[in-house]
Amino acid sequence: MTTQSELPVAVIGGGPIGLAAAAHLVARGIPVKVYEAGQQVAANIREWGHVRLFSPWRYNIDEAAKTILLRNGWQEPDADHLPTGAELHAEYLEPLAATPEMAAVIETQARVTAITRRGTDKVGSKDRELRSFVLFVETANGTRRDLARAVIDASGTWNQPNPLGAGGVPADGEHALSDRIAYGLPDVLGRNRNDYAGKTTLVVGAGYSAADVLLDLAKLREDDLRTSILWATRSINLSRVYGGGAADQLPARGELGESLRHLVQNGPVTLTAGFAAAAVRAIDGRLVVEGETAQGLHRIGPVDRIVVSTGQRPDLSITRELRLDLDPWLESTKALGPLIDPNLHSCGSVPPHGHRELSHPEPGFYTIGVKSYGRAPTFLLLTGYEQARSVAAAMAGDMQAADDIRLVLPETGVCVSMPERELAGSSGCCGGPAPAAVDACCVADAVAKDAGKAGCGCKAAA
Repeated sequence: MTTQSELPVAVIGGGPIGLAAAAHLVARGIPVKVYEAGQQVAANIREWGHVRLFSPWRYNIDEAAKTILLRNGWQEPDADHLPTGAELHAEYLEPLAATPEMAAVIETQARVTAITRRGTDKVGSKDRELRSFVLFVETANGTRRDLARAVIDASGTWNQPNPLGAGGVPADGEHALSDRIAYGLPDVLGRNRNDYAGKTTLVVGAGYSAADVLLDLAKLREDDLRTSILWATRSINLSRVYGGGAADQLPARGELGESLRHLVQNGPVTLTAGFAAAAVRAIDGRLVVEGETAQGLHRIGPVDRIVVSTGQRPDLSITRELRLDLDPWLESTKALGPLIDPNLHSCGSVPPHGHRELSHPEPGFYTIGVKSYGRAPTFLLLTGYEQARSVAAAMAGDMQAADDIRLVLPETGVCVSMPERELAGSSGCCGGPAPAAVDACCVADAVAKDAGKAGCGCKAAA
């Protein structure tokens, strides 16, 4: 029989963070096996390949992966260039997966559906740490059971979008009308253009994905003025997505927020902030979204399409038989919860963290990458790469390196450390602070004054 020490470390997910973890383990001589559900590595990234990242190449390449690539004749991209998702895949992830070192440990079209301990379930404690992990792996040839000495879950959250419904469950009618509802980042200017050109689209969400979709719709409208754009957010504080402008250490991220702010203030985007969606109805062939604002019941529409960009959530079903310690509301690793809770702050960085914050009561199991953040937004690849490095070092027994965390993230220029309800009475409310050149207390007030209305537009909106 194979002893546990001879078994590989299983890495679930062949995206950027999973491949980085594998690269670090390979560099340390630790046997590893990567399971990727898609037909090729980082299959999810190809779905948003049209999107340009706001972080340049220097922040998107893992150091251990880079070492392997350079050893195999790879030419590093311009460090200051902003790659698209397609470029990230074609110029970095595909070449990395094709190197002999990595190709030998990657299996594609292999979906892990469950993980447990050999010979016991979640309840059993006796000699638990001595029992190998058992992975149930679904392939084209059926389901098999693989053994592993340890598991790194880097499976991400992309395939688990949050619903339109503000309560965390689908809105009434959401499933029935799913043929006219898209999630995440549809390719508005490319393969999905015909779905949006000349149509009225409602975008729901207050993050960078929503901003990207709104900006693409605005570009589409330049070619087809029949295109109308509505935007709805649950929050009335949009300072996070509007960002810090010139204060953002990633200029493209700052420009993204400023461009979105301009679209709201000057058209063509019509914003409804503080809207909690509850139902979507088909009326005369078009869609109407029903919900609530602070003023009571509210309806948005009619529209032709809805894009739900409200983030994602982790799939916890595969780890049901493992002993995990999760933040009770974010579903992140518990230690990370207070550091990244969007209810408490909007800082663009998180304190340095590594294997200790990413481990669980289940010995030998770690959650890394965007899944480690649970439902919290705004995760940078740089964070995941440092997580992967620390966890691999811990698995190698190099605790000095594992604990030497040097994560430094580019600041957003926005950092608010008070509950959103307190922000409602500050300059951060009603769409965020007004432009410096405008005599207004916030975006809503600036829009109201631009329309010739008297009084405070923020108070009117609230």
